[in-house]
Amino acid sequence: MEEERTDKGGKPLRVLISGGGTGGHIFPALSIANEVRRRLPDAEILFVGALGRMEMERVPAAGYEIKGLPVRGFDRRKLWKNIGVLLDLRRSMKMARDILAEFKPDVAVGVGGYASGPMLKEAQKQGVPTLLQEQNSYAGVTNKLLAKGAKVICVAYEGMERFFPAEKIVLTGNPVRRNLLECEASPEEARRAFGLEPERRTVLIIGGSLGARTINNSIIAGLDEIGKSDVQVIWQTGKFYDSQCREALESSGVKNVLQMPFISNMDMAYRAANIVISRAGASSISELQLLGKASILVPSPNVAEDHQTKNALALVNRNAALMIADANAEQQLVPTMLRTVTVDDTIAALEQNVKQMALPNAAERIVDHLLQL
Repeated sequence: MEEERTDKGGKPLRVLISGGGTGGHIFPALSIANEVRRRLPDAEILFVGALGRMEMERVPAAGYEIKGLPVRGFDRRKLWKNIGVLLDLRRSMKMARDILAEFKPDVAVGVGGYASGPMLKEAQKQGVPTLLQEQNSYAGVTNKLLAKGAKVICVAYEGMERFFPAEKIVLTGNPVRRNLLECEASPEEARRAFGLEPERRTVLIIGGSLGARTINNSIIAGLDEIGKSDVQVIWQTGKFYDSQCREALESSGVKNVLQMPFISNMDMAYRAANIVISRAGASSISELQLLGKASILVPSPNVAEDHQTKNALALVNRNAALMIADANAEQQLVPTMLRTVTVDDTIAALEQNVKQMALPNAAERIVDHLLQL
C-alpha cells in the first residue's frame, strides 16, 4: 500500500493531527503519527493542541511540530467566566483557519480534547477529509459534535452506533505505545531491573499521566497492611503527589514498596507485575488488554459522563477485570489487591479474558483508513 500513497503529484502527504489534554488522547495521536512516518518517511505531520495542556510538551519531545490554540473548556459552575472562554474559542477558530491556509493538509485527524473541536470543524468546512479516533466506550463531546462532518470514525468498543452514524464507524481498537508490546524481558528480569526480588508477587500501581489522589491515598492508608504481606509493590504516584507519598512511605518504615513519581520504562513495569491497579482511561485499558494483564480498576469520577466507569464495566462484565468504586477505594483497594494477587486461578482467568478483548494493530488499521482518505 505504501508505494501507492506517497501523494498526488509525488508531493509528500500532509497530515494534521489535533487533540490532547490527557495521555489518553496524546499516546494514540503519537502512535498514529509514528505509523504514518514508518510507512511514509517523507510525510509532513503537524500537531495542533491546546495551549497550556500536556501535549504542548509531550509532542515536541516525541519529535513532532505542534501549534497551540487558546481553546479551553466551559466553566459549568461560574457561568460568567464563559465570556472569556467564548472569546478564546473565536480566536481559536481564526487561528485554525490560518493553520489550514499555511499547512494545507491532505487529511486531518481528531483524537478528542479541546483543540480538536475548532481545528477539525474548520478543516471540515474547507473540505479537508477528516478521521476521528474515539478512545472511550462513551463518546466524548467533541467527537460527537464533529461526527456528522467526518468521513471515518475509528472506535475501540462495539455498540458505538448510539453516538455516531453506523456507516462511518470502523472498529480498530486504540493504538498503544509500541515499546510496551516489544518487551521481551521475563517477569523475573523485569523485577530485577527495579531492584526487586525476582520471585516475589508484584503489584504495579499507576494513576494515569498525572497520578490519582484516591489511589495514592488508598495505598497510604494501607501501607502497614502491605508491609506485613509477602507482596512487593511498584507505586507510580505522579509528580504532583510525589512528596506526600514519599514522606508517608518513609515514616511508615515499609520496605516492600518502591515509590516513584513517574515510570519511564513502563514496558518493564508491566512485565514485572502479577496484577495492575489503575484508573480506567481508554489508553490504560487498551494496554491491559493487549498485554493480557490482570487488573483492579478504580474509575475516576472526575471525567465527562462518568466514562471511566463505563470503560471499566465493559471489562468487569466479561470477568476481564475487577473494579472498585472511587468512593470505596480507601477501605477496599489494598485488602482486595493483597487477596487477589495470591490467587493463581483468579489471575489466570482475568488474564485470559482481558486478552480476548484486545484489538491488536490499531495504529496500522487507523492509518490504512487515513491513507484511503
